[in-house]
Amino acid sequence: MHIYDLPTPAVVIDIAALRKNIATMSEVHPGRRLRPHIKAHKCTGLAAELEAAGHSSFTCATPREILGMVAAGVGNDFLLANEVVDVRRLEALADAQEHALITVAIDSEETLKAAEKAGIHNVMIDVNVGLPRCGCDPKNAGRLADAARVRGMTVRGVMGYEGHLMMVTDRDEKKRKVHESMSILATAHEDVGGDIVSAGGTGTYDMFAGTTVNEVQAGSYALMDTHYAQLGLPFVQAMWVVGTVISSHESWSVVDVGLKSLGMDHGSPTISGHSVWFCSDEHITFSPQDQTPRPVVGDRAFVTPAHIDPTMAMHDTAYVANQFGEILAEWPIDLRGW
Repeated sequence: MHIYDLPTPAVVIDIAALRKNIATMSEVHPGRRLRPHIKAHKCTGLAAELEAAGHSSFTCATPREILGMVAAGVGNDFLLANEVVDVRRLEALADAQEHALITVAIDSEETLKAAEKAGIHNVMIDVNVGLPRCGCDPKNAGRLADAARVRGMTVRGVMGYEGHLMMVTDRDEKKRKVHESMSILATAHEDVGGDIVSAGGTGTYDMFAGTTVNEVQAGSYALMDTHYAQLGLPFVQAMWVVGTVISSHESWSVVDVGLKSLGMDHGSPTISGHSVWFCSDEHITFSPQDQTPRPVVGDRAFVTPAHIDPTMAMHDTAYVANQFGEILAEWPIDLRGW
């Protein structure tokens, strides 16, 4: 099968580009220094590529992601880097603890009690390092760790997400601010203990020299999107939503990729050599730039999303292709949903 045989819209991954991105990140953070984030792609087939590159510990955003990874036999050390108070979902993770090392992030007495009630053995203290989202007040981190240990749990360390700094474009300013956030995390770690200091993402992956961070939770780098591409990172675009041109006019054309197949929270997608006019539920209206030929009905258009994570979560299957457009594999995006 070839890209031109696919039903559209379809997620297509360039296997060479994917492996290049994985190798580039692995040179900076080999083995367990990287805890790749599954939420970026929600695909055990892609996770297996990461494991083949030497990464056996993974970050997950949902219990379903962890359970799917365990069922697929990919990885052996999973961090649920998201607070969960649904005891039933945590009980499902507790049942999987005999098959893998599972750790749950907590940032309050309530999340600690939920983990205890479910029978979770390992926790990580989530510390607020500047992003107004989850994470406990740094000065409360030690007390929360002590409370977990009193309940018989193992506290593996601390995590903090400096997500508010991912898109800072000035590298000197970004490095300074990242180090300020990691200083907060290091102080909390002194109170908490444990072996792990976990942080980071694709936008800050190379900012941790001179800090105590010993594992980085990057995910989007594997496939990339136009949002992160603004930063000039050494990762290439490896995924597109391929569509079919279904209407063509003198000044514009329409492809069957739209709001229902793209994450739009970071802006409009792009089509190389063309201007995107607007997106509708099932359509993108676009026009050629400069000397780009006007597409005809039936042509394929390669749409680059602005935000990879929600785009992947909208599709059932990723088609893996080589440089000739031949389909080598079909990877279910099997970790979608909660």
